[in-house]
This record gives sequence, structure tokens and C-alpha cells, in this order.
Amino acid sequence: MKPFRYVFIFMLFLACKNEKIDFSGDVPLKAEEFITAFPKITGSFLIADSNIVKKADSTRIGYKALKQFVPDSALAAYFGKDKKTIIKPVGIIEKEKENYLLINFTRQKKTTCVVFVTDKKLQYLASKELLTNQSSGGYYRFVSINKEPTFMINREKTSDNTLRFTRSGWVYNDAGIFMLVVTDSNEDPEKTAVINPIDTLPRLNKLSGEYVKNEKNYLSVRDGKDANHYLFFIHFEKDNATCIGELKGEFKLKSGGNAQYLQNGDPCIIDFKFEGNYATVKEQGSCGNHRGIKCFFDDSFRKKREPKTKKKRTNTPVK
Repeated sequence: MKPFRYVFIFMLFLACKNEKIDFSGDVPLKAEEFITAFPKITGSFLIADSNIVKKADSTRIGYKALKQFVPDSALAAYFGKDKKTIIKPVGIIEKEKENYLLINFTRQKKTTCVVFVTDKKLQYLASKELLTNQSSGGYYRFVSINKEPTFMINREKTSDNTLRFTRSGWVYNDAGIFMLVVTDSNEDPEKTAVINPIDTLPRLNKLSGEYVKNEKNYLSVRDGKDANHYLFFIHFEKDNATCIGELKGEFKLKSGGNAQYLQNGDPCIIDFKFEGNYATVKEQGSCGNHRGIKCFFDDSFRKKREPKTKKKRTNTPVK
């Protein structure tokens, strides 16, 4: 009977070892279990708008599973209220002090690749959107990642037999934020369109909408996770576009139309004031990572009127 007992124990061991991990989030996940969903990335890595979907692993991660390791505030931009976005792991870059998790979010036909930085215990530190599969202006877009890692975000197109390109390199720094470390472009700044990354998100809540000074100086506000939280994107260009600032984030609404952007790991603090049709922004912390050194987040914007939708007239029958 003993040999049979040993065989039974061995088979039981194999069954337990090969048992699939549930990534739905219906059961709690350990960090070492969650991380197994991510193929390891070693050396250089390239992902383009044309192959962004194919780069992901076949494993699906549930929203409730991802939320165990990434806070709602970092996920809000990629989910509708129904939470039907498909989440798939692309890969993991393991460094001595942190991990970089590349994840694809697909909703309808739009796929967005985002990198999330965690410590070695898988505690969330920061994130940055890298790429989507939605082309704009005839550009080919791609992200190349080296060993450091530096995330080089590229766009290029051929116009009049000339390659036009813009490249920006980002790294995660000791301050706990992504920092722009290199830029290179041969495009005319006046012809380079500003892309609003939250443009298509819902704008149903009271403060949501477009606050504009002109086409190169504006504040976009979109619905957050509840009536007191909003997503925003602000872009400004001052001194003939020699000093540019840009920031995407979330602010929390307080009393009296006051709100504040305050993100863990980011020394930048911005106060917002909403009065009537006007929004005022005022920089309080050190926001040098999001703007030029000679200009600040300090301006007022007027809210644009939403286009009216025509109501269909109904003919009342004459009695």
C-alpha cells in the first residue's frame, strides 16, 4: 500500500502545482501570484500602434484583481462605469528597486497601453500612458523601451518626401514620478497639434467640460469616480510657445468650488477655483517636471457652452 500512497501524494502535488490562478479578482491574489500573469521583458522592447493588441498576453485580468494592486485614481481614465474594459498583461520589467508592469486596456475598439510602477512588494508608485491604437494626423506611433528603462514615445510621418518626427523620453525618478529627460523634433511647433488624452471621456457632472483661453491654452475636465472627483488635462503655451506646460491628473472637489490636485510622489500641487463659468488654476507646489522653468500653472479659463441638441417636435393631433 505504501507505493500507492506515494504515487497518490505525488499526483496530488502535481495537481496543486498546475492549478490555474484565478485572475478575476473574485478571490484575493497574492503579489507573487498576480505577477505570474506578466511575461518578463529583458533587453529592448518595442510596441507600435499597429501591433499594440498582438503584444498582449492571452491572459485576462479582472478589474477587481487589478484594483488589489493599483488604486482607482490611476485606473479611472481607462474604465467606464460598467467596468467592461478588457485588461491584458503585456509584460514586466524587473529592476533592483521597482517593477514596471505594462498593461493593455481595451474598450470597444480602442486599446491603450499603460505602464504601472510598483515597488518589489507590488505596492503602487506611479503610472504613465504610453500609446493607443487610434491614429491621428497620419502619424505612425510607437514606443521603444531600453534597459534603464527609458520610455521613448515616438510619432512620425512622411510629408513632401521628408520624415517628420517628434520623440520624447520619459524615466521614473527618485521623486516617485515620470520625468521628461529628452525631446527631439523636426516639426514646426505651430503645426503640431495638441492631443487631449481625455477628450472622449464622459462629461456629465456639473464641472465637466472645456475651459478655454485659446486653442493652445485650455483646461479639460471630465467625470471622475464620483461627483467629488474629476479627471483633468491642462495645456498652456506662453511667451510665443517658448514655455509650455502640460499635466493630466485628478482633482478632488472641496467646499465653495475649490479643488486641488495632490498626487502621492509628485511634488506638484495645483489649486483649482470654479466660479460661474470660470476656472482658475494656481500652482502651489513644485511643478517643474510638468512645465518649462520660466512659466507656471497660473491662469483663468472660461467654460465653453455645450452644443445644444435639437429636440424633435411632435405633432399633436387636432381634435
